[in-house]
Amino acid sequence: MLSLKDSLAVLKKTEALKEGHFVLSSGLHSHQYVQCAKLLSFPNKANKICKSLAFKIKKNFKKIDIILSPAMGGIIIGYEIGKILKIETIFCERVKGKFKLRRGFKIKPNAKVLIVEDVITTGKSSLECVKLINNSKALVVGFACLINRSNKNYLKINKKIISQIKLNIPTYKKNNLPSFLKKIPVTSPGSRRVK
Repeated sequence: MLSLKDSLAVLKKTEALKEGHFVLSSGLHSHQYVQCAKLLSFPNKANKICKSLAFKIKKNFKKIDIILSPAMGGIIIGYEIGKILKIETIFCERVKGKFKLRRGFKIKPNAKVLIVEDVITTGKSSLECVKLINNSKALVVGFACLINRSNKNYLKINKKIISQIKLNIPTYKKNNLPSFLKKIPVTSPGSRRVK
């Protein structure tokens, strides 16, 4: 299993941990951003991190019937975790701004579902997945992600999140930016805003 230090080294080596002024999918601002797509562009390095996360998931959840990941960022992570744990894995995608199950994907009633994401900041995408699971009359067993960058001020999930890397990166509302961040041009890297 990879240590936090080794996992962070992989993020830096793949240039997945970026510095600047970012508007996250949640609408919050930050001076750092984790672009998991950069990590995933190096499958051998990403595989080591995914194996470590899969080990933690197996240790924390005794029974999982299916993994659900939100598109876009969670698809590859969900697939990798599903492959390692030998669990069926599906994803939801936005249709007119709301997550839907498409492509023939279904969640059976009473299925135990693990939500797997790339990065969790506020948990908004995960909670949208919860609605799909509830509508299917299935059960959420928990939440997992490669990178947990949430903090108690903005996190909307009230269950434990299993992650490979916990980052304590401050986030700010638009009307409460620190002066150093105001001086840096804004980038919106998340996929939620892509039209």
